Amino acid sequence: MYIDAHCHLERATFGDELDEVIARAFSAGLTHIIAVGASGVTEGAREAVALAERVPGILAAIGLHPHEAAKARAADVDTIAELLAHPRVVSLGEVGLDYHYDFAPHDVQLEVFRWMLQLARAHNTPIMLHTREAHRDTLALIDEVGLPERGGVVHCFTGNESEARDYVERGLHLSIPGVVTFKKAEDLQQAVRQMPLDRLLIETDSPYLAPVPHRGRRNEPAYVIDTARVVGSLKGLSGEDIGRITSRNAIGLFDLPVDAKTPLAYPIRNSLYVNLTSRCTLACTFCPKIERRDWWVKGHWLRLREDPPIEDVQREIDAQMSRRPDIDEVVFVGLGEPTLRLPELLALAGTLRQRLGTGLRLRVDTDGLANLVYGQDVAAQLATVFDAVSVSLNAADAQTYASLCKSKHGAAAYDAVKAFIVSARDAGLEVMATAVGVPGLDIEACEKVAMDLGVGFRHRLYQQYG
Repeated sequence: MYIDAHCHLERATFGDELDEVIARAFSAGLTHIIAVGASGVTEGAREAVALAERVPGILAAIGLHPHEAAKARAADVDTIAELLAHPRVVSLGEVGLDYHYDFAPHDVQLEVFRWMLQLARAHNTPIMLHTREAHRDTLALIDEVGLPERGGVVHCFTGNESEARDYVERGLHLSIPGVVTFKKAEDLQQAVRQMPLDRLLIETDSPYLAPVPHRGRRNEPAYVIDTARVVGSLKGLSGEDIGRITSRNAIGLFDLPVDAKTPLAYPIRNSLYVNLTSRCTLACTFCPKIERRDWWVKGHWLRLREDPPIEDVQREIDAQMSRRPDIDEVVFVGLGEPTLRLPELLALAGTLRQRLGTGLRLRVDTDGLANLVYGQDVAAQLATVFDAVSVSLNAADAQTYASLCKSKHGAAAYDAVKAFIVSARDAGLEVMATAVGVPGLDIEACEKVAMDLGVGFRHRLYQQYG
């Protein structure tokens, strides 16, 4: 699943090849393409809308480009406003400032940009920004006029970490082009490393800026996958992960049509995660489903209305393993507590162990309360089929734990988690205690607790899931 969040598909550029280019994109795995019409004052906008009407999966963004600012008149703003009402138009753009080419005087660009910001706010349409060598003035006008409530995106972002932070702090997304694949794009690559995943989009800006290995050739939407691979390497994820995550971001920003299906087994990197249940023992304040009523993890929608039959889970595990022979670990987790389905958990893991032997690592991520819930040594049972267990420690003392991880077990819960960790360790499991870096939490103290218990420790970043 990939979305090219910004490209130009004018017939004048692609000629009779246009339909072939579009077909290649969808064959490569793209689900949506945002075709931008901002050339020829309003001619490009009309062409983009016509293309979006003709081709399912293509949506349009329209606006007055800064290159066209000197030619733009009030009537052109009215035309853009009329076209914004079209059901296939999802964004106002690309609009902004370009001080590199200076095709229009700066004061004229600023005036047209102001019109576009006001128009986006009036229609509450996501804005798609073009800014080149005009970072300071872009921010100043955004701060003065404001953004639409639905936000927007800086298209073709090639700036540094500081500039990225300026835009993200204002609620904007950043769309990364093929430039990120260039060897000398070190500032951009560092910015991408630090950028929050939920603010990330990818684009081709076709026909310009083709990524490696296509650099120097005419760009096209199918090549967005090459950009995804490099962004993935910078974020410690696969290109497929980035495609899925950025698609989810684009769907939310542009309100694109999508059928969100809940997977029972879902890949992230080279691991396959198994979604057994959405039920939990705890109501953790930092959990996305509690904090934000959000069930998305790395582009996967994980809410289960009911516990799925074990046969369905097994079929999906088998299908994913067949599709992804590079999977080297299966992790039972989801946005629920897997040990609440203990018989199914043990049965599924046991089947995998019998089929694949020791060549596949099996892990369960748990809140560590199973021994308390069942009144027996569950950790020892897990050790019969699993290699490793990650346990959510989440605090260095019982009081902090109770404030972050609410449950009916009250003060007994924290000591139960520590006892489970010791039991798992003694049963021979590889144990990793984890803590989410909630603001104000003493992570070093949490790590010391893990060390005292004789297990490893991992600091999980706040609001970064999966």
